[in-house]
Amino acid sequence: MTSLTKKNAKYLWSSNCEEAFQTLKKLLTSAPVLARPDVTKPFDVYCDASGNRLGCVLMQEGRVIAYASPNYPTHDLELAAVVHALMIWRHYLLGNTCHIYTDHKSLKYILTQPELNMRQRRWLELIKDYDLEIHYHPGKANVVADALSRKAHCNFIEARPTVRVLCCEIDENEMPTGQHAELYSLIIEPTIKDLVIAAQKQDKGMAHIREGISDKQKAYFTLDEQGVLWFKNRLVVPKDMELRKKILDEAHTSLFTMHPGSNKMYQDLKQKFWWTRMKREIAKYVSECDRIKADHLKPAGMLQPLAVLAWKWEDVHMDFIVGLPRTQKGYDSIWVIIDRFTKSAHFIPVKTIYHAKTYAELYIARIVSLHGVPLTITSDRGSLFVSRFWEQLQHALGTKLIRSSAYHPQTSGQVERVNQILEDMLRACAMTYSTKCDECLPLAEFAYNNSYQKSLEMAPFEALYGKRCRTPLNWSEPGERVTFGPDLVTQAEAQVKMIHNNLKRAQSRQKSYSDKRRRPLVFEEGDHVYLRVSPMKGVHRFGVKGKLAPRYVGPFKITERCGSVAYRLELPPHLAAVHDVFHVSQLKKCLRIEPDLTYEEHPIKILDRKQRATRRRAINFYKVQWSNHSEEEATWEQEEFLRTKYPGFLPSTSN
Repeated sequence: MTSLTKKNAKYLWSSNCEEAFQTLKKLLTSAPVLARPDVTKPFDVYCDASGNRLGCVLMQEGRVIAYASPNYPTHDLELAAVVHALMIWRHYLLGNTCHIYTDHKSLKYILTQPELNMRQRRWLELIKDYDLEIHYHPGKANVVADALSRKAHCNFIEARPTVRVLCCEIDENEMPTGQHAELYSLIIEPTIKDLVIAAQKQDKGMAHIREGISDKQKAYFTLDEQGVLWFKNRLVVPKDMELRKKILDEAHTSLFTMHPGSNKMYQDLKQKFWWTRMKREIAKYVSECDRIKADHLKPAGMLQPLAVLAWKWEDVHMDFIVGLPRTQKGYDSIWVIIDRFTKSAHFIPVKTIYHAKTYAELYIARIVSLHGVPLTITSDRGSLFVSRFWEQLQHALGTKLIRSSAYHPQTSGQVERVNQILEDMLRACAMTYSTKCDECLPLAEFAYNNSYQKSLEMAPFEALYGKRCRTPLNWSEPGERVTFGPDLVTQAEAQVKMIHNNLKRAQSRQKSYSDKRRRPLVFEEGDHVYLRVSPMKGVHRFGVKGKLAPRYVGPFKITERCGSVAYRLELPPHLAAVHDVFHVSQLKKCLRIEPDLTYEEHPIKILDRKQRATRRRAINFYKVQWSNHSEEEATWEQEEFLRTKYPGFLPSTSN
């Protein structure tokens, strides 16, 4: 066909030309020339008009999305081509940036042209709905739209009949190397009503009812002209558990229902369907849908108070307050360390860039030098507290490390409460005195340690040193009685005993209050549970985030009971970075376990390749994307493993 376009060439349309022309049309209107649109990227529209024809091409990043070429009167054809493209591709272009390319240069100024006819004004109102720019594109370069605008048209009677086929033979549609295509098919399935009617005819248990309805049953059951059984104008569903489950799935999980509660679901279904114990089955079905519904029950797990200690600064709780405004000295965090017995605390300004060695030096200088080495340290699972350096340091000092269960900060509830108090103090200082947090931190520490604590019935300073610290509101008169010698020891012992008793009473009172808002929950080893997903866990742990994320992940098997209210779970490999012990409040029992939760994975794409050299040989590795997984979850596999386990997946090696 190219030779026919040369000058002085004799125009002879042969059968080879016709075959080439039809093949060319077929290739231009199918993958890989045609591509799917990406609504997150800008579109390009090429349009042209010639004689009484116009043509448009929608493209994106150099790839064709769609063609269009309608008939139109000769006047205003160039602008009509633009308007036509905007109208038929409105669902692509509205709300996106697009560039209009035309070989009619005057259209470039249509948006600023002062005089327009009525038709152009009407079309201009439509054009202003879009975020577009009109560019001049020479006619010689605008080949695609120009070809569409010049295509021949004929009457329908004269046209040769064509057959539109969804898919031809696979061999005739081989894709070039490196190109991919997806084939979709639409299967029309029978409706739920048709399935129920068909099941009625096959159900032997309903045969006697269908053969003859007794006078007593006529008040409830009726047969229509097609022999379909109804119960009070409700379609009777036979005892087919697979069919009933299909109805329940459609009424609960489809996009038209979206997980209603049991009562709402029953009220919806009972309008059209009936079967025995229908309400009970619906309630059981909804109760097994655990991953979506909000939990309206009391938190699980009764309060487990820690044992009251015998002396001061034997058990230390510590945590960090992070995300604070950076001060002039570079501090952006606070290390909070409290004694569980006296409630006294130290607030140490730190930087997030500190290494474990720096924290160890601060710990020795600010805690050990003042109070000695504690017996135990309770903390969460922050990076510092799980570092090898920190563990080795505490092991050398003879301190036992106790860490909270995963995502359960209530284990260190005292330090969490102190964090709240300290944040309120710093906020008040910033608002009232306009001071930086590191400047007012020493006074905040003093104010906290000298304030009354309900559980102690005294201030932490008094519990630690035996008397309240002097302040402008708490002064000592000259000649006040001072205790010396053995009396001082006796008074200190009596005060420690009093603190011990006060803490026991406070714990008992707090447990009674807390348990009123909690419920006992016990699991057994081997049970399967769902794991709660809360915003604090983050996308890096469970791959979900935001308000619309699933409320639970799993189910996971319980392998061990750790204490009274904690359990160890059998987590999959992709959650290996998560600590596997969880508080019972983070768990929810799985009521339904599918018989087989496994599925066969197979490699579908090679994303990358690398070679690792050893002393003896070079080992080839391939980055493989697996079925049911995204490219972000691809893994590096050895060539030997892939060739053995999946023969034919890798390209054959040339000798």
